[in-house]
Amino acid sequence: MKSLSPRLLCQLLIASASLTSSAIADGPLQVVENETTIVLTHEGSPFLTYHKAEVSPPEGVDPIFKRSGFIHPLKAPGGATVTGIHPADHYHHLGLWHAWVKCEHNGEPVDFWNLKTGTGRIAYVKTVSTESDEHSAGFIVEQAHIAYKGEDKKPMTILSEQLHVTARIVDGAFEIDYDTAQKNITEHSLELPAYRYGGPIAYRAPHHWKNGNSDYLSSEGKTRIDGHTTRSRWVAMFGPAEEGKDDGPVASLTILSNDKNHDAPQRMRVWPPESSNGAIFFNYVPIQETGWEIKPGETSTMRYRLVVQDAKPDAAAINARWDSYVGKE
Repeated sequence: MKSLSPRLLCQLLIASASLTSSAIADGPLQVVENETTIVLTHEGSPFLTYHKAEVSPPEGVDPIFKRSGFIHPLKAPGGATVTGIHPADHYHHLGLWHAWVKCEHNGEPVDFWNLKTGTGRIAYVKTVSTESDEHSAGFIVEQAHIAYKGEDKKPMTILSEQLHVTARIVDGAFEIDYDTAQKNITEHSLELPAYRYGGPIAYRAPHHWKNGNSDYLSSEGKTRIDGHTTRSRWVAMFGPAEEGKDDGPVASLTILSNDKNHDAPQRMRVWPPESSNGAIFFNYVPIQETGWEIKPGETSTMRYRLVVQDAKPDAAAINARWDSYVGKE
């Protein structure tokens, strides 16, 4: 074998060092942004997609259901998708999203959740920043909570929000911090009467997760049978990783609720078995028991952590993650 010249050997060593340095600096988690999405990848494979551009509902469905500012698909490390969008029973359910429901602003009703009312919606405004290093990747975006006011339905931004999403890999799972800061930029309070759903985080599972092949498990041991309106530190939802393979691998999404959130530990909106054939929908609802308001100039901050795994939830392991999350270790 012919030996390398000292000059060529030096060039190869420099190139190798450069590649190694780049890999260490960038790490296995990356952020890829284009005109329509922000995508987080793990070793080149997308696992979280945030939509900057509006996504239309299925063909033939009222276009009022198009929306931006949500996450789908969200995937487990093994590649299973754990979110679903635009189900026929609720076209406004969009993977991982959030919105307040039956609100009032300056005497007018506003519903940011039920798009068909035409009184409000949430929209992506701009990307504030993206970030990645050897341990994590994420982004901050600005979103507008828009009300359509008066007879002419003039759009007015009520809440200016910063949504901060940061992902890392911990003990074989994706851990994703999901933090919202919603500032009332108007001269009037946004009134939030007590209601059974609505708030800073909501989730719709894949459409093939049904009664009999999926379930909920909360920190208090509650399921789809008895979970609704109960309080919890965390809740896990799980079902088959692949459609049509109920006896195969399982994927799960757990939402940890920070103990400093308003009304913590927050109450849950959990669907019983008879709702939509046992479909999995979830919402932490800080106004389920008592109404609230976001006053002019005031910022409401809520923090959650998602744990996405290729396994059924293990209560002891999730409790340890929650302790670590809130600093109780």
